[in-house]
Order: sequence, then C-alpha cells, then structure tokens
Amino acid sequence: MEPMRANAEGGKERVLLVDDDQNLLESFRRLFKDEFELFTAESAQEALSVLSVCGPFTVIVSDVKMPGMDGIELLSRVSRAAPDTVRLLLTGHADLQIAMDAANLGGVYRILTKPCPPELLRFSIIKACEHAQLLRDQRELFALKRCKVLLEGIVQGFSALVEARDAYLAGHQQRVTSLALAMGRELGLTPSELDTLRIAGLLHDIGKVYVPADFLNRPGILRQEELSIIQMHPEVGYDILKHLDQDWPVAVIIRQHHERMDGSGYPQGLMDRFIVQGARILAVADVVDAMCSHRPYRPSLGINAALAEIEKNRGRLYDERCVDICLALFRERGFKLETTPGATAG
Repeated sequence: MEPMRANAEGGKERVLLVDDDQNLLESFRRLFKDEFELFTAESAQEALSVLSVCGPFTVIVSDVKMPGMDGIELLSRVSRAAPDTVRLLLTGHADLQIAMDAANLGGVYRILTKPCPPELLRFSIIKACEHAQLLRDQRELFALKRCKVLLEGIVQGFSALVEARDAYLAGHQQRVTSLALAMGRELGLTPSELDTLRIAGLLHDIGKVYVPADFLNRPGILRQEELSIIQMHPEVGYDILKHLDQDWPVAVIIRQHHERMDGSGYPQGLMDRFIVQGARILAVADVVDAMCSHRPYRPSLGINAALAEIEKNRGRLYDERCVDICLALFRERGFKLETTPGATAG
C-alpha cells in the first residue's frame, strides 16, 4: 500500500480527476484511493459543481477532449475560481497549440499525454502537491513579512507615544535599544534573540502611559505613593504585552528590566538566576542612558558617572558580564550614546 500523501494539516491531499472515460476514472480511483482524498467528475460541468460543493482541491487533473466544455476552458475557470489549486492536463493530442493554450489560458503546471502510465500520473500529482505546499509556504512567508512591517509600525508608534508624554524621555528608548543591541551582539545572542531584545528596548517604558504626566515631569521630589505608581510601569508594560507569543519573551523582559541581581529591584524583587538575560542587558543599558540624560530633578550626570555606577555595583545590582561588556564598549570600542531611529538588530 502506498503511503498517504499528507498536507500541512495532517490530512490527505485532495485531488479531483476529470475525464469522460468512466473506466479510466475507476482505475485511478482504485490505484490512488489510499494515498489521496480522491474525487472524480465525468465532465467539465460536473467538475465545476464538485469544486463548488466539495472544494478546494490541492490538485485537479483534467482530460482535454470532453463533451461540452473542454479541459483547457475548465482549468482556465479553475484558475480564476481557485487560483491555489495546481492544475494538470491529460491529452491524447499533444501539440504546440494545446501546450500554449494550456499554459496561457489554464495556467497548467504539467501536461501529460494519454495513455498515461499510473506511476507517471502518481509522480506528477505528488510533484503538484509539493508545488502547492511551496505556494502555501510562500504565501505564509509573505503574510509574516506583512505582519512584521505592521508590528514595526506599532512598536514605533507606542515608543513615540511614551516619549510624547515625557519630554525628558525623548530618544531614551532608542538610545537604550542601541546600547542593548551592541551588548547583545558581544554576548553572542542569536538574530532572533537580538530582535526580541530590540522590541523590548523600544517598548521598555510603555507602562509609563499609566503614570500621570505630572509625576514624570515634576522637578521636585516625589512622594512615596507617587514613586510607587511610577515603579509599577514595568508591571503595566507586562500587562499590555503579555498576550504575545510565550516563545517571544518581550513582555517578560520589560517586566524585569528594573530587577536587580541582589533582589532589591522592582516590581517582583527577583534575584540573580530568576532574571532573564534580556532584562539583565536592558537594566545596564537603561541605567547608563538614564544617568547620562537630563531629568526634571537633575541635570545629566555624564557618561563617566554612569560607568562608575555600574562598575561599583557589578555583581550586586547588575549582571557581571553585562557590565564588563558595557564598560568595554565605551572604554575600548569608542561606543557613544546617540539616538538611532529605528535601531536594528543587524
């Protein structure tokens, strides 16, 4: 018994055979019934009815010469009604004109001459099924690319929204992202991990949309209850993004980017190994840029003070390896904090 030809959903590939020779159809039905989900039609008109009621099909195989509508006209209609269906043509009168009409009008994948050996037909249907899967994969890839473009726009929009509420945050998320990616590359993160880190960096302060603007821009000292609200922004950011794919831990990184290695951070007070790598990277990059940036309550402290802070608290507040790489980037590689619109992982 031949193995079943399964589609992406695990079921048999669906094939429609069209020929006015009942004996031929019955023969093919017996030969292929265990391998494909097989349908038959004895005329082009019947095939269109079957397609309407039972479609779609992965492959349609049609004879050329049939009473009424011929096979080329049938496949031409199929190409318009079901463009993803791969079309094969059987003909006992192969000539150049038939080949041209089949290609130009019916978009035929292959032309087979009759009598067609069962093994050749089987091989051709299998190749047509593989071609159909390739088309499905290409369509899915195109859809994913469109989704990625859409996601990029959403990410940039959310990032701009946060910065619009706090003038002192202008460029902060992109500078943090740029530094975090430089660190991530030195740490040997994969392209997928870098992309996750990039999105998390651009959105790490998204939870501040929950914080009253007055709290963010006040030059004086905040009361404890006001500070507590600001310190909830990683948790709020997590709540906004937690429904993303669990294999894409953007929300978790955002939730943990204010955690510290000794457990003194917030909002969960996590320690050491419980803090994901992306959050450890962002924690260092965030502190460095924050200390180098002007704030309502103080001017910029400068890069030297920022590097001294992470060096002093290396291993206590901040991941040792992340600190070492960050220090090397600034002191040995000449890295500078600059706003990089649309920071990329490449």
